Amino acid sequence: MNDELTALDIQKLQKELDERNAMMPEIIEEVKRTRAFGDLSENFEYKEAKRAQNRNRSRIRYLERMIASARIIDTRSANDEVGLFDRVEVYIPEDGETQVIQVVTTVRCDPLKGFVSRESPFGKAVLGRRVGDRVTVQVSDSYSYEAEIRSITKAEDDGSAPLRSF
Repeated sequence: MNDELTALDIQKLQKELDERNAMMPEIIEEVKRTRAFGDLSENFEYKEAKRAQNRNRSRIRYLERMIASARIIDTRSANDEVGLFDRVEVYIPEDGETQVIQVVTTVRCDPLKGFVSRESPFGKAVLGRRVGDRVTVQVSDSYSYEAEIRSITKAEDDGSAPLRSF
């Protein structure tokens, strides 16, 4: 399965990959240095250096897979419909509140900061819709809720949504 990403997503992923690859010699040196401290069963510094090395290697593998499997998508949409990176004001009657979200790609989502993935139930429900449309967000087989699109502010990918980390 290909991940649908923008050209800027690929650039950001590649930049992080280059930075992490450049860090590897330093991390390997730290593992060697802390290994010399002695008894490895009680050597916290060595264990922490190995953890850092493993996290970095894991992230490198993830970035390489994402770049290799990515399919670049177009971010354009009609002026009156919700598109990728547009800021959308939605009213959720169930909660009685209004929220402003921005629909982004999967690698840049952060719902707590208002960046919602286009592949999430909410992102799928609002993408391509217009002001005044009421949508049903199907969260699971047993739970859904309504949302009304109040306004759409067209936006470009300004890079403000950071890459998601793990």
